[in-house]
Amino acid sequence: MSVGNNSPGRNADLSKAGAFSSFGQFAATDTKDRWSAEPIIQLQDIVKNYGKVCALNGVTMTIGDGITGLLGPNGAGKTTLIKVLLGLVRVTSGSGRVLGYDLLRQARFIRQNVGFMPEDDCYIAGLSGVEMVQFAARLSGLPRVESLRRAHEILDFCGMEQERYRTVDTYSTGMRQKVKFAQAIVHDPPLLILDEPTAGLDPDERVAMLHRIELLARKMGKAVLISTHILPDVRAICETVVIVAQAEVRVVDSLSALSQPASPAIHVRTVGDATALVARIELHGGVVEVDADSALRITLGPDTPTDLIWQWAREVRVGIRSLSPSRNSLEQIFMDAVRGDRHAHS
Repeated sequence: MSVGNNSPGRNADLSKAGAFSSFGQFAATDTKDRWSAEPIIQLQDIVKNYGKVCALNGVTMTIGDGITGLLGPNGAGKTTLIKVLLGLVRVTSGSGRVLGYDLLRQARFIRQNVGFMPEDDCYIAGLSGVEMVQFAARLSGLPRVESLRRAHEILDFCGMEQERYRTVDTYSTGMRQKVKFAQAIVHDPPLLILDEPTAGLDPDERVAMLHRIELLARKMGKAVLISTHILPDVRAICETVVIVAQAEVRVVDSLSALSQPASPAIHVRTVGDATALVARIELHGGVVEVDADSALRITLGPDTPTDLIWQWAREVRVGIRSLSPSRNSLEQIFMDAVRGDRHAHS
């Protein structure tokens, strides 16, 4: 939903197919210049205590544009971190900037330029879907007629048909997710903070929601921060990963960099028993580990070409189903970070 006032008069031209004309063209040009010249989010030694409970402990991170996944177990501090970014809670100590604005002194300006989709439902009983989105647009400073027009266009983009005229309290979970998403983007903010955006969606709607988020980021230049427990969503669309555990940011790095193993290896899936192939590889100085799914993780010597694996497989009559460079799984990266085996990058 919209969390502050914003400049009126901006135009959007969305269709059901997701085609845009001027959506994403911010009226506040000086604001765009501010955040495009520096990282979207910069935090330095942020501490937030609730009495004797430390919710955030020395959080330091820098996030650029694109789509960033915010991960962490329950109670890790993700919700508090989001509230800090929105200026909804005052930090105990530390400093930061969001979209070029000072986190401590310019929180109102930050909220003017952020679209926030909360995890919990936040609707007014008795209002229809289009009225809820129009209400969010009006809170952002858009005139009544313009806000209604934009509400319809955004709901078209979100795949809402005639159900937009029904009251929100009659909606399914998936339909309420669409309305919350529409409220977050109706005022055309440069930064979106989405809390569990695909929760409660069926597989087709989940894919459609991820596609909309990608479109806003790739085509419209939005910066997006997604807090989620659904790791496949992060793998699907995020370039950067932030992992929070025990009130600390343990990892801030690109997903591609995190996925690279410490040493080069080959991931091989075979057809049938691979014992003979493993013996042949080890005979030539290779190291073979067997993953939980019975795939082989092979490390060869520095001067041993990968093509030899195919030759050895033919010689011992073992079929190879697939062969690719080995990559760390996001699940393992997450577990390592939560256990404290991986330290944050910046």
